[in-house]
Order: sequence, then C-alpha cells, then structure tokens
Amino acid sequence: MDEALTPEARYAALAAQFVARGTASLSEKKGFGSTALLTDGRIFAMLTRGRLVVKLPRPRVAELVEAGWGVPFDANKGRPMKEWLTVDPAREADWTALAEEAQRFVAASRPEK
Repeated sequence: MDEALTPEARYAALAAQFVARGTASLSEKKGFGSTALLTDGRIFAMLTRGRLVVKLPRPRVAELVEAGWGVPFDANKGRPMKEWLTVDPAREADWTALAEEAQRFVAASRPEK
C-alpha cells in the first residue's frame, strides 16, 4: 500500500478491496466496530485509533505479539482481548494478508444456525 496514505485512507482502500470482491461488507453500527469489515455479519477487521485490528485465533495472536507484529487489542476496558490483534504501524504492508487471515478465521468459526 502507498506509504503516503493516512491510516484512514489505507483502511478505506483495504475495505474497498474486500467489498469489491463481494466477500465482506462494511458495518453500519455506531461505537465499537463502527469502521468494521464484516463477513456473515461478524467483525473480522476494523480501524481503531488509527490502527488495524484483526480477529485471529488466540495462539496466532500470541505468536504475532511475540514476533513484534502488534499487541492484543484493548477496547479501553483495561483488559486485552485475546483473539484481537492491534497491528503495529510498521506492518502496514501486511494489512491485506492479515485481514484475509482474519476473514477466514471468522468465517470458519461461524456458529451453527
């Protein structure tokens, strides 16, 4: 992605890719997840405080944190969420791959209807 873009513009471009593919939709909610990308109505990626946040399995989040890719997401509740990763700004080139991985994880963990 273009390094000159703001995080908001970079995220808008990422979201447009997923929406154009027909594999995701944008949230119309207010508050938590207001900038979210959804698959089957469930959030898999969002922009929060200028950072990409993705939902991944706990072991994968721990692995990425250990490797320096980011930190567990904290929704200002004082407790990090173990299945959510706030991606380090230095990893902006990896946003698409991380969002694709998150979408696969959320789609695969869809509850039975």
